Amino acid sequence: MFDLNAYMQARTRLADTKLDELLPNADEPPQALHQAMRYSIFPGGKRIRPVLCMAAAEAVGAPPEAAILPAVAVEIFHTYTLIHDDLPCMDNDDVRRGRPAVHKVYGEANALLAGDAMQALAFELAASCPVPTEYSEGAFVLELAGIAGSRGVVGGQVEDLIAAATTPSADTIEFIHRHKTADLFVASARLGAMAGNADSEQLDALTEYALNLGLAFQITDDLLDAAADADCGSKRPASILMVCDAAAARAKAEAHIARACAAPAAFPEAQAAPLFAIARLILDRAQ
Repeated sequence: MFDLNAYMQARTRLADTKLDELLPNADEPPQALHQAMRYSIFPGGKRIRPVLCMAAAEAVGAPPEAAILPAVAVEIFHTYTLIHDDLPCMDNDDVRRGRPAVHKVYGEANALLAGDAMQALAFELAASCPVPTEYSEGAFVLELAGIAGSRGVVGGQVEDLIAAATTPSADTIEFIHRHKTADLFVASARLGAMAGNADSEQLDALTEYALNLGLAFQITDDLLDAAADADCGSKRPASILMVCDAAAARAKAEAHIARACAAPAAFPEAQAAPLFAIARLILDRAQ
């Protein structure tokens, strides 16, 4: 039986080792900036995005190390979005992963600049990725850029801010979930598959998998938040619970996971095992 815990721990160690190697040292000037960058990365969460990136490479027959650069690029990019999301002008959150947010420790200006530096580093790493034969120079940078801007993560954040002052529709909530959350799952899987030299059919299958995984992830996040705070559905305008009840939300998440698991059905079972296990993990966490 596939051991997801052991797999996640091993891939997380790979990612953390590479992140420690690539981030500027905390004592390198400007120290406040580099300390803020490291504070935002370590200790990390479950590293689901870099793990997904490596799992996608393995699904197409490559070793996890083939995807380590895009994996850490995605994690660094994701961390930049968290730093900026927490700022008072955005979501105004004082706590991240159980400790003070970056701006509470290093100040708003340093937090803003740390996020800027993390975004730049993510693109630097994407530009440094070895390019397999199926792809052209610049493919990794273009992939990350495609989910980064107004048609991707930033656009999702803007709609999330607008939703705070309106009554969002189901379509608006899906737009926010797709772009603020699922787009980065898609980038993780696609970059990993590209690093593994995936063909077009494999890339399409992993794109479908990751899109549905990301949408299910955000729905289960909303359910977990609601369980922690009975008022969460009314406090967070972009919550799925603004347009349906918990039972219907769980059904949506289950449908997305079913579609995710169907997408890589043609892959060798051993190579795709991590993908199926990650999908089950996403769903089980809200049960």
